[in-house]
Amino acid sequence: MFRGNHPTRVDEKGRLKVPAEFKRVIDEKYGTQFYITSLDGKVAQVYPFEEWERIEQKLAGLSTFNPTKKKFLDRVNYYGQAVEMDSQGRLLIPQLLRDAAQIKGEVAVLGNLTYLVVRNIEVFRKEIAETPFTPDDEKTLDDLGI
Repeated sequence: MFRGNHPTRVDEKGRLKVPAEFKRVIDEKYGTQFYITSLDGKVAQVYPFEEWERIEQKLAGLSTFNPTKKKFLDRVNYYGQAVEMDSQGRLLIPQLLRDAAQIKGEVAVLGNLTYLVVRNIEVFRKEIAETPFTPDDEKTLDDLGI
């Protein structure tokens, strides 16, 4: 499982240095193949390829006429690329996604259980400050048994 925030940098060539805490999980459980994508162009979602394939298998079982499936695939394919981690533990974030999400310099790398989320750290800090966790959010979690 990926958890926590481990800030790092994206270099001038667009390569993300995977934080050591996440690299250990990757080395133990996954290989060097990843699918990097986004649903909104604001964040990069970094899936170990086997986790991404689980999503694809579920999608393959849906009708090709399902409008939500089409909308999802349009977005994840527009922003997405399969990438391989290099020998120095770096992943190349697709240029289109880097530009859209302003992913450069210092970034937040967040564990999201089965995948990583990469965000512009300043935009993320501002969003957290402007979007408080509310009693309604607490109730939703309680209703889910969390």
